[in-house]
Amino acid sequence: MSNVLEEVLAANADYVANFGDKGNLPMPPGRHFAILTCMDARLDPAKYAGLSEGDAHVIRNAGGRASDDAIRSLVISYKLLGTREWFVIHHTDCGMETFNNEIMGNLLASSLKTATVDASGWHDHGDGTGCANGKFVQWLTISNLEQSVVEDVQRIRENPMVPAEIPIYGYIYDCKTGKLIEVPEATTAGLAA
Repeated sequence: MSNVLEEVLAANADYVANFGDKGNLPMPPGRHFAILTCMDARLDPAKYAGLSEGDAHVIRNAGGRASDDAIRSLVISYKLLGTREWFVIHHTDCGMETFNNEIMGNLLASSLKTATVDASGWHDHGDGTGCANGKFVQWLTISNLEQSVVEDVQRIRENPMVPAEIPIYGYIYDCKTGKLIEVPEATTAGLAA
């Protein structure tokens, strides 16, 4: 058993010991909103948005991008669980800004081992056994942080399954300060009708 596994199971045992009445929380989020944000470990939506368990839906993926699956989750969040407002929150110093589709495709084609990055770019250290399928994936990388927030809010807003009355807010989380910074063009694009 790895140290990480042991640590997680020990932390879970402590959590269970103090679980209290959380088993009675309702399925719909109590504050009726959802956040789409990045999986980056430096982001803690519960802390930066003042959430407690049961307050909101938090959907996370690489870059906090409005992928088809993220939009699917938001639609379920609204249609079946009653969220009435959505936030798209990207962040500074995002790893999705460090590569593009071509780089990722080439790295995967080279090997399936973990790559490294330095000042000269990404490097593969694998054994040459890779997978060419990565060249056919749209990785939703980010070349302009503010524009990516705008694009994602627009993509959600333009989806025919998304009701016009849901406001969608666009923000960037500053990893150096913890502050949420509005992207006005995104919030304008996400205005409810």
